[in-house]
Amino acid sequence: MCKETKQSEHELMCSADLATGYVRRMIEKETRGWGDQNNALHRLGNRYGLPFWSLHNIRIGRAKTVEAGLFDRIRAAYLDLCERQVRQLQHEIEIEKAKGGGDASFEDLAREAEELAARVAQASKGAQRREI
Repeated sequence: MCKETKQSEHELMCSADLATGYVRRMIEKETRGWGDQNNALHRLGNRYGLPFWSLHNIRIGRAKTVEAGLFDRIRAAYLDLCERQVRQLQHEIEIEKAKGGGDASFEDLAREAEELAARVAQASKGAQRREI
């Protein structure tokens, strides 16, 4: 049985399905090559305080339900990973601007990256409020 969470007006998804998507995308970003999935799970678990076996079972689809507290922690970890990626993108844009690529396209990219960072931070704050 799935605890349904409203994702949009027309679409309902199971929290286990959402958690599976978050875990798989986090692993995709964290892996350092073929066969590194378990090591990535350990790194994510250590960084965010998530149990390895819970992440593993969610990743492979064995978990049919996800406890609400664990789901919130996984979502918060995913949003933190998104924030890290945006900061990395902002850093790379700044490097390119410093190299002399200071044309308008990098200014536009920097502005868009800043807007994205603000949106991700807002989503992260919303997730933290739900955990409390």
